[in-house]
Amino acid sequence: MTRFFLLVQRELRLSVRQPGDAAAVLIFFVLATVLFPFGIGPEANILARIAPGVVLVAALLAAMLSLERIFAADFEDGSLELLALLPIPLEATMLAKALAHWLTTGLPLLVAAPLMGVLLNMPESGYAPLIAAMALATPTVSLIGAVGASLVLGARRGGVLLCLLVLPLLIPVLIFAAGAVDAAMAGFGARQHLLVLGGMLLGALVLCPWASGAALRQAME
Repeated sequence: MTRFFLLVQRELRLSVRQPGDAAAVLIFFVLATVLFPFGIGPEANILARIAPGVVLVAALLAAMLSLERIFAADFEDGSLELLALLPIPLEATMLAKALAHWLTTGLPLLVAAPLMGVLLNMPESGYAPLIAAMALATPTVSLIGAVGASLVLGARRGGVLLCLLVLPLLIPVLIFAAGAVDAAMAGFGARQHLLVLGGMLLGALVLCPWASGAALRQAME
């Protein structure tokens, strides 16, 4: 566990040295959300109705901007081969990188999401489910995205290929996250949707490290 947290600290230090990636994700999220009122109009009822979907779709697209860089920099400079020689499995290395990705992208999106809800006139009953859904959905995005990033290492136009691989897998996460907020706003409980999101997160925690580890070994051969 000590080596695992040292890897997380390494990734966070690298992110601090290059803050542009995390800032671009947050700026894209804010701009994409702000543009919707200009395109749809200032009608408060319409904005309140579409607010959960707009916030979650913008957050998903923003998080995908930085997925390619999870392994790309280490693969290009040879650091990935050194990480593979560490006395911890590649699966743990993938988890450390996914956790660092969530801390630098998912967590800021989670903090900014309620503010975007205020901008879109979202009802008060939707904020707690929105935060809970984002807290479950964003780690899942980082885990699935890490698998996609490991599969496209060394490929031409890896960013486009990564989107094609990852986006279909993230659609169920988006559906249940938006469904949780919509159910709460309609007066129904969001518990069922959040339980499904929690199950997706647990499944990703179990399956994604093995898939990513196998892909990383294949890329380094």
